[in-house]
Amino acid sequence: MSLANTETYESLLPRSTPVQLIDQHGAAHADDEFRMPSTEALLEGYRHMVIGRRFNDQCTALVRQGRLAVYPSSHGQEACQVAAGLALRKDDWLFPTYRDSIAVSIKGVPARDTLTLFAGGWHSGFDPYEHGVAPQATPLATNLLHAAGFAHAAKLRGEPTVVLALCGDGATSEGDFHEALNVAAVFQLPVVFLVQNNGWAISVPITRQTAAPSLAHKGIGYGLPGQRVDGNDFAALHAVLGQAVDRARDGGGPTLIEAHTYRIQPHTNADDATRYRDDAEVAAWVERDPIERLRVYLEGTGALDQDGQTAITAEAEHEASVLREAMTDGAPTPNPLDLFAHVYAEPTPQLLDQARVLERDLARELEDHR
Repeated sequence: MSLANTETYESLLPRSTPVQLIDQHGAAHADDEFRMPSTEALLEGYRHMVIGRRFNDQCTALVRQGRLAVYPSSHGQEACQVAAGLALRKDDWLFPTYRDSIAVSIKGVPARDTLTLFAGGWHSGFDPYEHGVAPQATPLATNLLHAAGFAHAAKLRGEPTVVLALCGDGATSEGDFHEALNVAAVFQLPVVFLVQNNGWAISVPITRQTAAPSLAHKGIGYGLPGQRVDGNDFAALHAVLGQAVDRARDGGGPTLIEAHTYRIQPHTNADDATRYRDDAEVAAWVERDPIERLRVYLEGTGALDQDGQTAITAEAEHEASVLREAMTDGAPTPNPLDLFAHVYAEPTPQLLDQARVLERDLARELEDHR
């Protein structure tokens, strides 16, 4: 291998340890490459994380009350969610998964509209083009290929759009993940891939997903740089994502970022996480809480006092009450027959038969309840 190739090889490798600017005790750490974000940026991130945590907990309660069919909480992953939502400009695009409702709402989608999918209504409760947010993807990794394709189109048009695609560690075992990274690197597309490695793909641990030193190391196989970051450190995420987004906008091509984080709650309400992980493991990650560490740091610098904390908490409670009211009084009533709408431009005979069967069954059920 020539010296030039060796330098290229090394420039694509992630760090041996994740980038961290604020540790779990709220202490700052200097970094040679990444600077601490401004106080204003950290306060904005803290405010969004508190509101996001309240949103997560409110949605979990709505599931228990039967007002949501399902909700994949990002409780514990709020730093990733908020940093992703704030990293983009208005005209940039976000390609989220089902667990990324906080990032979606920060991009401008009304909180209630992010829940249409989880209430059993339409596949997406908002206009993607209005907010620059693709519908939340449930199949693993499919959104990564969509993101790469969208970034390719933007590049061909000469638009300054940057695309940020989110996924979990389980998605990195899917073929779509590898195809997306390959095409993004070959065509030097303006796309950033953020993997939220929360340690578990439902009940499958990360040790069964890869034998690589880290998920970020996979980038070098496709010729794009990888980076590792503490996924519970908003400051580090803000800095690393900001650098990757700027690089993409300046024509530098794609970046793969692995954020090391943890979901405190089960995969969804249909999952019993106690069957596959220890309470001690969860407790260890609770001590690394992304909100608490930033609060300690901001209070230590004098940027956040009790009045500021009270105001943010009150705002979070207000947002939760608005959400409760919307899901109680104004929640749309899904029409089961909408399942068959817009599947094909010209419905197939089989699809029409299925729709007629469902319509007949619904009518029979309605008659039985009279």
